[in-house]
Amino acid sequence: MLSHQGASRQVGEKWSVSQISERSKDSERQIHRYIRLTNLTPELLQMVDDGKIALTPAVELSYLSEKEQDLLLEQMDYTDATPSLSQAQRMRHMSREQELSSEELYDIMSEVKGNQVEYVKVPMDRIRDFFRPDTSVKQMQDMIVKAMEHYSRYLERQRDRDAR
Repeated sequence: MLSHQGASRQVGEKWSVSQISERSKDSERQIHRYIRLTNLTPELLQMVDDGKIALTPAVELSYLSEKEQDLLLEQMDYTDATPSLSQAQRMRHMSREQELSSEELYDIMSEVKGNQVEYVKVPMDRIRDFFRPDTSVKQMQDMIVKAMEHYSRYLERQRDRDAR
């Protein structure tokens, strides 16, 4: 992230944020974000370094107390998810209002994010013959779901008959 631009400076000589910004490709605002990350627990900071948590959500998480960050880590492990920016912002707000509990963290981390929705992909050439040539992709999706619902009901009736 922040390269060691000041390696040639005398030991103990301090640099201001503006001096660091002038000598690097990062803005002062970005330098402040990097500094803010020092408020993360080592485990969360490592996740940022590993690219598992993006910088902007990590900055929001840096405002949580150490205890809240530990609770978040537990919930991230349990839900196998990392917080989005909007989730991190809500956590920060709830922390400020002293409303952030393990249960709240679980509720937030259990939300399905758009990039976590699973999809089934079927090549068009495998299904095109089942539809009229002017059928849109959306119409195909709707018809496939209806067909699966119908098939599910059919299987349920078969199980009921077999159980008699």
